[in-house]
Amino acid sequence: MAALAEEQTEVAVKLESEGPPTLLPPQAGDGAGEGSGGTPNNGPNGGGGNVAAAAGGDGGTPKPVVAVSAAAPAGAAPVPAAPAEAGAPHDRQTLLAVLQFLRQSNLREAEEALRREARLLEEAVAGSGAPGELDGAGAEAASALLSRVTASVPGSAAPDTPGAGASVTSVFSGSASGPAAPGKVASVAVEDQPDVSAVLSAYNQQGDPTMYEEYYSGLKHFIECSLDCHRAELSQLFYPLFVHMYLELVYNQHESEAKSFFEKFHGDQECYYQDDLRVLSSLTKKEHMKGNETMLDFRTSKFVLRISRDSYQLLKRHLQEKQNNQIWNIVQEHLYIDIFDGMPRSKQQIDAMVGSLAGEAKREANKSKVFFGLLKEPEIEVPLDDEDEEGENEEGKPKKKKPKKDSIGSKSKKQDPNAPPQNRIPLPELKDSDKLDKIMNMKETTKRVRLGPDCLPSICFYTFLNAYQGLTAVDVTDDSSLIAGGFADSTVRVWSVTPKKLRSVKQASDLSLIDKESDDVLERIMDEKTASELKILYGHSGPVYGASFSPDRNYLLSSSEDGTVRLWSLQTFTCLVGYKGHNYPVWDTQFSPYGYYFVSGGHDRVARLWATDHYQPLRIFAGHLADVNCTRFHPNSNYVATGSADRTVRLWDVLNGNCVRIFTGHKGPIHSLTFSPNGRFLATGATDGRVLLWDIGHGLMVGELKGHTDTVCSLRFSRDGEILASGSMDNTVRLWDAIKAFEDLETDDFTTATGHINLPENSQELLLGTYMTKSTPVVHLHFTRRNLVLAAGAYSPQ
Repeated sequence: MAALAEEQTEVAVKLESEGPPTLLPPQAGDGAGEGSGGTPNNGPNGGGGNVAAAAGGDGGTPKPVVAVSAAAPAGAAPVPAAPAEAGAPHDRQTLLAVLQFLRQSNLREAEEALRREARLLEEAVAGSGAPGELDGAGAEAASALLSRVTASVPGSAAPDTPGAGASVTSVFSGSASGPAAPGKVASVAVEDQPDVSAVLSAYNQQGDPTMYEEYYSGLKHFIECSLDCHRAELSQLFYPLFVHMYLELVYNQHESEAKSFFEKFHGDQECYYQDDLRVLSSLTKKEHMKGNETMLDFRTSKFVLRISRDSYQLLKRHLQEKQNNQIWNIVQEHLYIDIFDGMPRSKQQIDAMVGSLAGEAKREANKSKVFFGLLKEPEIEVPLDDEDEEGENEEGKPKKKKPKKDSIGSKSKKQDPNAPPQNRIPLPELKDSDKLDKIMNMKETTKRVRLGPDCLPSICFYTFLNAYQGLTAVDVTDDSSLIAGGFADSTVRVWSVTPKKLRSVKQASDLSLIDKESDDVLERIMDEKTASELKILYGHSGPVYGASFSPDRNYLLSSSEDGTVRLWSLQTFTCLVGYKGHNYPVWDTQFSPYGYYFVSGGHDRVARLWATDHYQPLRIFAGHLADVNCTRFHPNSNYVATGSADRTVRLWDVLNGNCVRIFTGHKGPIHSLTFSPNGRFLATGATDGRVLLWDIGHGLMVGELKGHTDTVCSLRFSRDGEILASGSMDNTVRLWDAIKAFEDLETDDFTTATGHINLPENSQELLLGTYMTKSTPVVHLHFTRRNLVLAAGAYSPQ
């Protein structure tokens, strides 16, 4: 089958404004990191970082004004951007401005080429091309346009900064030394998300270092004395202002003032920023800033604050009265204030949503349409005369129909109105073996236990004993027949948990003797001599952090610290392919519910979408500001969710690579994700011990489950979505009432428009049971087709 269109990896070349490369889709890079295209420059080693550097821009949509890129230093290519008829006065002024710019930049060949292309006579721009020689209005317009063209050059905010000129030179060949006024340029260049060197240069414009403490104290006093309704919202300013003022002092080498400033005010920051402050405290010299990824991210992405109009006006008035330009400059340059009309939010509402590395998500980030419905099941005839047989079955196809269906339940024969078009992305066709699997699955479904508060599932726990190799990943097949473990000694081990042993296919010479027409040919090709309960797969050269079985149980994926994802055959128990794309450890990988596609995420801050028959990724999802710790496919396979150490969850569209949802609210790195079987909801777990519930369609947080005291490593919904199971490093499995958590949701227009959420404090009502292990952190959870819970972890003696 045809996979999704493959991407052009050399993005630097594709600067046409109309035909965006699907690798990094062109959304406006608006500083907060909206969309994957908005922030490919997410760090020095970030997957998108190299791309942004190559493009010499902010990584968002290439600016149309920089159509001057055809003014290549070689000067050979004419510039097609100029209009052929110079008749229209506006077109003529633009043309004159561009010619003037090229002349002043000493790009003679390009200037000549442009003249010929536009069929302009020599007299049209007389002599030297100085503004004085144009007619009055034309001169004014040309010089204005000239300054606008110059200002749009990424990195030109401060031509004197080392590094800033470099990206300009690569596009304009020396134009960085042109006559553009730095004052004018700086005011425009920070509008979108700037490159690292441009942001560093912003720290040059600083005031008296001894006044910083006074400025900050003055603002702090003003906020603490303001009305309660405004205080909670304005208090959000403390953390980003504190960080940027400290970095400004360090960058300008006022080390003692920086140290004093840090010691005086770091205790005022919210507790969930403590890890970031620890990193910040180690940056005491200008040299330290250049290599520190966290702080590079903080400077290259605008911190997003959501504030009511009234609170914002109050702040603006105060800063103007006090003439506190230092703080106002930081607010303008480094923060993005998402202003909404209406009542200010309460402290509780704000606390629920903040805590990520770049503040909250902008409301626009969660407005695009998401097809969260399930795809229609293919029609399969179910033979009724067959007795049940213990057969092998297949993973991940979203839920089958069942006689008594539930509100959160499974698919129906009708097309879901929220479902994507069936052919939106190419999916593999069902093979005969898949159809048999589906029939087996449907039969199992009829025997499924209907769970609820009065009927909780049994939990079967697989404890890995003597796992001195360090258990780092677990997965279970959909039919619960196989379990795989990834270990720190770089091995992958596969166990059969049924009486049926694992066997390899016979050697080629023996296979040629088999009658291929016989009914039991699939049995005959297996070599009984190789039968065993355990198979060990060797090949990785570092700890294995992720494992995922294919839906048909023929393959197993594993991802490792060695930067590769490997595809293993479960017929021969050998490695078929090593996928190389990540430069750093790959923390997680997962197969699509339909097979063929899989996703991986790693330390390079990007997730990649692959197809098993392509050795290069089909999509690169760039936008996170820290490691991508966990990845999960939506049940309809059209979307991928990623959880990151930047404390955000993002939902990506597989079709075009766009980021369609950004969820903030966790106070620690995210380590687990799961979609509800009906595709409407997402549950996420993090190191803060909280499980957050999200409505994907509206892009809102709808619940918070508190109870765990350590990292939530695993989450899974029951087959019909009535129960959510969570497993944690606190050695417990907890079961939650998902039906009750999702009923009576407040998703009216006002809530959606303002992002105001009122989370009920009902964790205790929703908690149906807590099950403790003796001393085994819960690494993985799985619901069998009959709704039994399987849990797994490695025993760790105290």
